[in-house]
Amino acid sequence: MIHQKTESRRLEGVISGLQKTYITESINRYMKTIFVDAVNTFVIKGEGIFEEMHKMLEKYPNTKIILTNANDEQMKNFGLDNMPYQVFSLKHDPEKTDPEYFEVMLKHFNLEAEEIIYFEHNEEAVKSAQSAGIISFHYDKDKKDLTALKKFIDENL
Repeated sequence: MIHQKTESRRLEGVISGLQKTYITESINRYMKTIFVDAVNTFVIKGEGIFEEMHKMLEKYPNTKIILTNANDEQMKNFGLDNMPYQVFSLKHDPEKTDPEYFEVMLKHFNLEAEEIIYFEHNEEAVKSAQSAGIISFHYDKDKKDLTALKKFIDENL
């Protein structure tokens, strides 16, 4: 009888652990990943991380990934080797203005286009991402309109 109770408790613990794992994986699968343009958006030349944007992004529990085209030297020069989020670069081969960039990126992260949102300062790169089926937003680097960016994120997550 004691053995049965012990085994029963052990099984309850295993089931509980499996349920938590399943729930966590399910939530992560259905939470879109936020892809963020690096230079001229998240990182301001000569200044570093755009802290107001960083604080805003931190309010979302979603995974954030920084996209860039920087090569190794540029990564170091822009401080992209010291970011709070994972950084992805194809080092200008191809450029983000080529839809292939986004197809390779999606494969790399094993994601579908509808599982992510993306914001970027370069209008041609935005069009390229959109042609790959990615919900994308043109972020005006001069206006630095975080209200419009937040609205885009809120409406598309």
